[in-house]
Amino acid sequence: MEKPIIAGKEPIAVDVKKGETYYWCSCGRSGKQPFCDGSHKGTSFEPLAFTAEKDETVYLCTCKQTKNPPYCDGSHKNL
Repeated sequence: MEKPIIAGKEPIAVDVKKGETYYWCSCGRSGKQPFCDGSHKGTSFEPLAFTAEKDETVYLCTCKQTKNPPYCDGSHKNL
């Protein structure tokens, strides 16, 4: 099974808008972290689509080890 690339070791704060759909990079290859840019093509990874429930700042995982994707759960602290 392929493992994701660790794109960063801390989350990225993102302001999301209620009702908008975002595509989180699950492979770690995207140059537009934490979002997908299509770099997963040819791998077993797919972006994770999520829709914001409200206007807010969220902290999205860049280490790709979170147990609560796309949100940071602190897993980067164990790398």
